[in-house]
Amino acid sequence: MGTPMQARDMSSAGATDASMLRPMSATDLDRVLAVEVQAYGFPWSRGNFIDSLAAGYTAELLEQANGTLLGYYLALPGVGEMHLLNLTVAPAFQGRGLAHRLMDRLEARARELGLTSLWLEVRASNARARALYGRRGFAEVGVRRDYYPAPGSRREDAVVMSRTLDDTHRDEPADADADADADADGAVRERHRCGVQEDAHGAR
Repeated sequence: MGTPMQARDMSSAGATDASMLRPMSATDLDRVLAVEVQAYGFPWSRGNFIDSLAAGYTAELLEQANGTLLGYYLALPGVGEMHLLNLTVAPAFQGRGLAHRLMDRLEARARELGLTSLWLEVRASNARARALYGRRGFAEVGVRRDYYPAPGSRREDAVVMSRTLDDTHRDEPADADADADADADGAVRERHRCGVQEDAHGAR
């Protein structure tokens, strides 16, 4: 899952604080779930996280030196490609470019593993996340109908996006005002191959 990486971020009080990326473990899940339920109307369950970690998915946290959880991501390495499952920034820290920092790490990890592309799915209504991924070189390549749970027992389409890791794309500078900070709902149907329920957000 990679080694810890040092970074510099702003704390909720506005003061500069050291932050670190490190592997997620089961002992982190109480804090992770507390952020998850704040960030989403259809959050992952504890079982979703436990199954993902047990299956060996790439999972890392971004936290301050004082232990404050800023965000996290989980992704499924495959044959030649990485599937982003969940990328979340704590609501109190959104709009500060942390989604870009997590995506930078995900892309670096994929390259470390020799993978050549990234894939994800995002709610069709999530224009900010789609714009964030577009600025990072992702293209919209398909739609999964009625993929996500939605209010009122309805379903919402997922837009499938992909990016080739060919080092030819330069990401645009992070824009805090336009930073979706991970309302990505990045669950992919490949999750079921490792025993995790398909609808990561809201699945029980």
